[in-house]
Amino acid sequence: MSDPVLRVEDLTVRFAVRGRALQAVDGVSFTVGRAETLGIVGESGSGKSTLAQALLRLVPASGGKVWFRGADLLSLDGKALRPLRERLQIIFQDPLASLDPSMTVGEIIAEPLREHRRSLARAEQRDRVFSMMARVGLLSAHLNRYPHEFSGGQAQRIGIARALMLDPELLVCDEPLSALDVSIRSQVATLLQALQRQLELSILFISHDLAAVRFSCDRVLVLYLGRVMEIAPRDALFSAPRHPYSAALLQSVPIPDPARARARRTAPLGGEIPSPLAPPSGCVFRTRCPLAEARCERERPALRQVGDSLVACHRAEETRLAR
Repeated sequence: MSDPVLRVEDLTVRFAVRGRALQAVDGVSFTVGRAETLGIVGESGSGKSTLAQALLRLVPASGGKVWFRGADLLSLDGKALRPLRERLQIIFQDPLASLDPSMTVGEIIAEPLREHRRSLARAEQRDRVFSMMARVGLLSAHLNRYPHEFSGGQAQRIGIARALMLDPELLVCDEPLSALDVSIRSQVATLLQALQRQLELSILFISHDLAAVRFSCDRVLVLYLGRVMEIAPRDALFSAPRHPYSAALLQSVPIPDPARARARRTAPLGGEIPSPLAPPSGCVFRTRCPLAEARCERERPALRQVGDSLVACHRAEETRLAR
């Protein structure tokens, strides 16, 4: 990989809850390369969205570094951070909730230009808005309509257009497909992939939909209780996961063929994710892991290279579970 667009080192996010510490993100490190899509997967409560929000300074980080364009985003004040914010944009999970209902589509998409490109003439702003609308599949006739007049898929296209108006280098997609109808998800996923190629975007793609991750991502980071379990190239993860949690997530994906479902050699993930207020000692996955042993209770596994993957598991060499 060439020099990464984003480098995260030991990122930690901690909240105080009823006098106790909740470790939402616990020492997470990774990189995102230029024009690469890194997927982040894990169950609800794994810390995926908190991680994204901490990167963008939407929630305060408790520790670590986030390097972007040679600067540590976590150390900058508001004035120094402002020009970098133009290059970092986000698409939210609920498209309609992320759009101001009192603004027209044209006003919503033009808002970043009004805030960050104030020297642009009104006519040039309008031309850029029309150009971006066409690029994401919206019609010029939509310009003066309001968000409530659009379907979820159209609303997400509006959000994508707004996020791309300042030519960002990194786009954070926080569950961008989960609120959409199944028939629309593939259309929006295909649009994002096409825009990435055209604009050479780097994308952080957060999702619980493993089919979407397999379609969209180059590498995948598996998160559990705020800790990295595995980072692997997409094909390596889906064909031969090294961490028991990665394997269990893949086994949990429904198979429409009953015969194939019955033939599975390992059981899908069972039990519930523990409370982040009282995570297990050692390996946080050990209470649900079929390979757990005494060492897993005592020692937190370090992230290490095993084959094509970085894996935090004492028994990673044994976990190439058949699917």
